[in-house]
Amino acid sequence: MLRVARTVVVRQSFAMGKDARTTGRFADGADEGRLQYEAPRLLFRGAQRRVWGAEGLKGVRAEGADLVLADGARFALGEKQAKSWADAIANPKGRLDKIGVKPGMRVAVLDVEDTALAGELAARGAAPLNDLSELDILFYAADDAEALGRIGQLVPTLADKGALWVVSRKGKAATVKDVEVMAAAKSFGLVDNKVVGFSETLTALRFTRRRA
Repeated sequence: MLRVARTVVVRQSFAMGKDARTTGRFADGADEGRLQYEAPRLLFRGAQRRVWGAEGLKGVRAEGADLVLADGARFALGEKQAKSWADAIANPKGRLDKIGVKPGMRVAVLDVEDTALAGELAARGAAPLNDLSELDILFYAADDAEALGRIGQLVPTLADKGALWVVSRKGKAATVKDVEVMAAAKSFGLVDNKVVGFSETLTALRFTRRRA
């Protein structure tokens, strides 16, 4: 029998981030590498790994084609992308914005170990429901083959345009791969159309019904 989680949370909201290959210029010289942003952290992987947290990102700005941090670090991204990155860092969106949760939506949560989520949903005006029917959004935790096999039972709970967000552990703690989650969902007539970094430890894939 499917169980609705009574507690729902993660440590904080993480939205889908940004990623680019670029040249960084620092006080100790220039370096080429990969720049990644996933709120609230900016990470540069070059010859040296460099990380900026929320405090280190205050005062971020775009100067021409460069993204510039308060400590003077500069990243060549191009004028349009520099502005986009600066805006994303200065005005980070919460995960519910990236997921698309709106007031009044019918939302339910199954087995997701994230205590903050319930409060975030309630504050948004979409408190988790026990009634699994005509759902606009269903969050479902799946970290093994058995859980993936139950996706078929969840499809009828979705509204016609409803979305199933499959939440699973990421990184070294992951016990299922994204390709396995996608294969399982597709076997039940769903298609994937978005991925979000759900938290520091969890990732989420969105699935909707396949249209004819």
